[in-house]
Amino acid sequence: MGKVVAFSNQKGGVGKTTTCVNMSAYLASKGKKVLIVDLDPQGNATTGLGFAKSDVKQSVYNVLIDETPVENVALKTQVENLDLLPSNIDLAGAEVELVYVKDRERVLKKVVAKIRDYYDFITIDCPPSLGLLTINALAAADTAIIPIQSEYYAMEGLSQLMNTIKLVVKHLNDKLKIEGVVLTMNDNRATISKQISAEIRRYFGKRVFDTVIPRNIRLAEAPSHGVPIMLHDARCSGARAYQLLTDEYLGRQSE
Repeated sequence: MGKVVAFSNQKGGVGKTTTCVNMSAYLASKGKKVLIVDLDPQGNATTGLGFAKSDVKQSVYNVLIDETPVENVALKTQVENLDLLPSNIDLAGAEVELVYVKDRERVLKKVVAKIRDYYDFITIDCPPSLGLLTINALAAADTAIIPIQSEYYAMEGLSQLMNTIKLVVKHLNDKLKIEGVVLTMNDNRATISKQISAEIRRYFGKRVFDTVIPRNIRLAEAPSHGVPIMLHDARCSGARAYQLLTDEYLGRQSE
């Protein structure tokens, strides 16, 4: 049975999509069968994997609202073993439409239950908000990974996310655990990066991954080329960091 992992942080611009896409790609490169669910109406995971949102005729919206089977919507990516359940502009309306759906917080959970046996990992790129789509992701997930930027406002809104996770655990998904925290966009030369990293490690303890993702131009470029970093520049510091992070993540699975 596949593991479902939600990548979540309601603060935008923290490397959430970058982390979801690149960890998923490296998991796939190690022979794991992976599905990325792009649950963000902005669709950055979709475009970052080479699909124009305007060309996506059916998306995760159709799966959630119209009950279209996942296998009719999922797309093969350029990475072997990596599939994508894409986003498009329709998903922006899903927050409103889900309000009228019975058991609206568990719609994605029911979808995922039908495909878990087909994948080793189902990774969910959550929107940068704490609305119904994110609640659906957390209700469906076994674990959450929280990317946090190593900058001044990193802790802003974090208590709100933690409270949301506690409420989901209490009312919707008592098995949900925070599996890890990823420090992203780190600049070792900056004192503030070191201070924020230390603060986050104090707050989350051993849940913070040892591997830190550096601020890296090649990493920032990759989405505009429609590929994960491993296909854009496998030797850059960003690629090496995500490869190490994925190794560390898999190491934790066997502990």
